[in-house]
Amino acid sequence: MTSNNSQRIEREQSVSQGVTLLLDQVAEGDRKAADELFALVYSELRALAGGQMRSESSDHTLQSTALVHEVWLKLVGSQQSPEWKNRGHFFAAASQAMRRILVDAARTRRRAKRGSGAKKHELQDNDLICKEDEELLALDEALQLLHERDSVKAELVNLRYFGGFTNAQAAEQLQISTATAERYWAFARAWLRTKLEEE
Repeated sequence: MTSNNSQRIEREQSVSQGVTLLLDQVAEGDRKAADELFALVYSELRALAGGQMRSESSDHTLQSTALVHEVWLKLVGSQQSPEWKNRGHFFAAASQAMRRILVDAARTRRRAKRGSGAKKHELQDNDLICKEDEELLALDEALQLLHERDSVKAELVNLRYFGGFTNAQAAEQLQISTATAERYWAFARAWLRTKLEEE
């Protein structure tokens, strides 16, 4: 069992190092490396997008595959050469891009509906769940307010909710302890719940 665990950890480290190496090559403008990177991270991005799409309203027009491709274009398809420190930094950027795309899509649908009745947002204790466009937009606005108050807590929410990061992964990305991340997560959930209820 210990041997299996150590082999799994070695495989994960190898993949992570491979991603970091490819990210460096992409930053230098290597298009072949971009193709290799996409093949390497596609399944993770697809899983992340799938999780986001399950929490979207039933009338959304984006599919998981389309969301992955839009995120990819935002991250790699722009004229500027992206620069990521490591795999975690890349997926943090991917989660931020996914949030922006979903929020923009919700705004577009809201404009199309011309302000039809908004439903009350309910923030679950164990997660943030947005089933309607209005809920996602309200969450986005509340996150922006939280970012003004405490950017680390807002980024933690972004990583965990939009990025699909575990608490430990988010803590590592933010360079804080796991215990601190748990405290920040509890605070951020309560703070966001209060703001959403005020609306």
